[in-house]
Amino acid sequence: MEKVKGDSGKRIADMIKKAMDDHQITTTEYEKIMMIADEDGVIDAQERRQLAELQNMIDNGTIKRVAD
Repeated sequence: MEKVKGDSGKRIADMIKKAMDDHQITTTEYEKIMMIADEDGVIDAQERRQLAELQNMIDNGTIKRVAD
């Protein structure tokens, strides 16, 4: 089954929104986001922005990384 272009960006955005709502992200959720971004072998500009935004929120404490 071929992925629809932009589908990975939507799935990443949904997972980041959940992390923002929870104020935390588990190791498994973080790894899943990374796998989604890399599943087509290319991290496009939208995915790069989303990953940078997530990392920024982790760095500034908006979202905390927690163990599963």
